[in-house]
Amino acid sequence: MLSSLWLLALIIVLLIIASAFFSSAETALTAASDARMRQLASKGNERARTVEALRADREGLIGSILIGNNAVNVLGSALATSIAISLFGEGGLVWATVAMTVLLVVFAEVMPKTYAFTYADQYALRIAPTLLWVVRLLSPLSLGIRFLASQMIRPNPNGDQDREEELRGLIELQGDNGNADDRERKAMLSSILDLNELSVEQIMTHRGTVSMVNADDNIEDILRFILGSPHTRHPVFSGKPDNIIGVLHVKDLLRALGEAESSGKKPLLPQLVQNIASDAYFIPETTLLFDQLQAFRTRREHFAVVVDEYGDFRGIVTLEDILEEIVGDIDDEHDIGLAGLSAQADGSWLVDGNVTIRDLNRALGWHLPDEDASTLAGLVLFESRTIPSPGQEFRFHDIRFRIVKREGNRLTSLRLWAS
Repeated sequence: MLSSLWLLALIIVLLIIASAFFSSAETALTAASDARMRQLASKGNERARTVEALRADREGLIGSILIGNNAVNVLGSALATSIAISLFGEGGLVWATVAMTVLLVVFAEVMPKTYAFTYADQYALRIAPTLLWVVRLLSPLSLGIRFLASQMIRPNPNGDQDREEELRGLIELQGDNGNADDRERKAMLSSILDLNELSVEQIMTHRGTVSMVNADDNIEDILRFILGSPHTRHPVFSGKPDNIIGVLHVKDLLRALGEAESSGKKPLLPQLVQNIASDAYFIPETTLLFDQLQAFRTRREHFAVVVDEYGDFRGIVTLEDILEEIVGDIDDEHDIGLAGLSAQADGSWLVDGNVTIRDLNRALGWHLPDEDASTLAGLVLFESRTIPSPGQEFRFHDIRFRIVKREGNRLTSLRLWAS
């Protein structure tokens, strides 16, 4: 009799150890770092690949763990009740309940899960092979339970969005608690996620500030214009600015002029510019930045002409514009300050109406909204719901606006004060 009780007690201890294994396995496989497992797996670590394989089927993994954990807990409690009743009679039921509750909570739940959470990566790698065999053994039961659950619970339609929000949250946590470099990395990573939400319309250089070449001008005027421009690529139009016939690269023009001079032939315009200008790459203004970045890589292009739904010229966007959305401004020795923006002695700013809101926010550190208008003049027209006259003043978004000059229905110059 006594030996059988000791045998049952030993079995209960083994069942508690098994319960601890299942509880810690669930915590470790859930808390282990996806990035670290992916890195180790890419280096040939078989255990890391096993962890990834287990987590690829999370429903099967969790189902098998819960089945095993509940089975050993129920069996252990039943055996403990049998021992207690044989020792203390009917009152042993209470003693068995209290004892198993304490043992399971302390030794099969709290301590194993605390350890697994503290050493999640190492512990997940250590138990992955054993857990894989357990999952395979319990897979028939797990599949049946999953089928039953799928019939009763609908899938979450916002799963992808939730994962993106989780990633954004991780980036925020890492950046907020770090140094300046960590905050810079946080801004860059967040900007990468934003590429799939921003359109080229929001970052393009508006048509009013695009440096364009008129194919009908004489060679001296074109050279003078190009030498005074900080850009190497210029849209080429003929007749009117909306009639874009190509894109002129400064190198191509200088090479053509050099070849013409060496051959002793005087270059003829507009034939020269039209012949050396490359075909314009047109894109709609609604194109997302992520898609456009991929298109630039595929086409090996750096420059695109943006048009609206009617095919009218809206502006240009470059590869550098998209990269600056990720890493911030990229300045070189030829870059100039924001054209159309000048500081005044009284602390105000004189701004051309065609300056884009996004460029202005970057230059001054402001936060003017650009959802409903892309240029400063457009923002004033949208907010005021009228076409104001010179001298009129408004206050929007903590900024004071004064209309300085208007040409026809276009606001060409404004003075701004920050509150």
